[in-house]
Formats: sequence, C-alpha cells, structure tokens
Amino acid sequence: MSAEEPVNRTIIDRESLPEMFPTHRHDPEFWEHLGRAIASFGFLEEVLGKAIFAFMATRRYSRDQIDAAYEAWLPKLERALTDQLVNLAEAYGKATRENPETTTENVSDLVEDIKAAAAIRNVLCHGSWRTPDNSGASIPLFVNRKKEVFETPIDVAYLRQVQAHVAELSCNVIDTVTHMGWQFPGGAGPGKRIWQSD
Repeated sequence: MSAEEPVNRTIIDRESLPEMFPTHRHDPEFWEHLGRAIASFGFLEEVLGKAIFAFMATRRYSRDQIDAAYEAWLPKLERALTDQLVNLAEAYGKATRENPETTTENVSDLVEDIKAAAAIRNVLCHGSWRTPDNSGASIPLFVNRKKEVFETPIDVAYLRQVQAHVAELSCNVIDTVTHMGWQFPGGAGPGKRIWQSD
C-alpha cells in the first residue's frame, strides 16, 4: 500500500447485529444442552475436590506421621479447589491409593475415564461454535496443545450424551466415598459424617 492510497477505516455497526450475536445461528435448545454439559463438568470438579478431602480426612496416620500429614493437608486441599479437571483426577487417584481403607476396585479406570472426558470438556468450553448444518450439528473451532484439530460435529444428542456421561462419572466418584461407609461431604445422605463443625 502506498502512502497516497486512502485507508478505509471501519467499525462494526453494533445496532445492525442480530439479536444474541454471535450465538444467533444455533437454536436455544443447543445452547441449553451445551450449558448443561459444561455445568456438569463443573459439578464433577467440585465432587472430585470433596472426594479428595474425604480420602485425606479418613486416612489413618501413625502418631509420627500426623504433623507432616497435617502440614501437607492445606496445600493439597487448596489445589483441590483450584486445579483443573485432569490434575483433580490425578490427585483424586493418588488420594484413593494412599488411603488403605479404599473399598472400590479399579479407581484407576475411573481416573482414566475422567481424564478422557476432560478432552471434550476443553472443546465444549473453549471452542468457537461454527454455523450449524441443516441437522443442527456444528463443528467448533478447537485446536488442542498437540495441534490436533477437533473435527466431530456436535448436536443436541451429542451434548445430552456428554452430560449424562459426566453425571455418571460424578456419581461413580461419590460412590467411592459412600461405599466406605462415609457420608459424602456436603451431602445429607447415609453414612458416618467425616467432618462436623460445632
């Protein structure tokens, strides 16, 4: 461009944008189920944090281990509040392995299932949703850290399946605590309370 050429400067006319831009091309039902799937992942993260607390709080320590365990407890619990899903799954797996009273077999399989689900969570949360096709499916623009491009069309049925799967993972995590006879933290279900504030 030469210095003499005029520059055509423009800005977006916000008044002429469609209502609900940039989400206007999808049906509200799509956004509802996307939101429900994402919210289910948030619930799973909360459940994992509470389960980590439960396994740490119910582990028996010898007298000479108590001080060191107590010192390590707060940083681990803080990470349970701030870590992302994959790290939470790993911390949960470690907490179950370190508690000899764990009664659920194959917790490592559950951890791997959660880590696998985290891949779709990232797509749902961070993808930029393209115009849907005639059947209502959309391929979000998403590239992971390995430079892999997500190419699967997502529709309401897909989102419902993801949401149901994440809800099942959450129930499985809760079961690992209640199966030992403990009440899940924050719940009012059966079992012995782990923590009681008076």
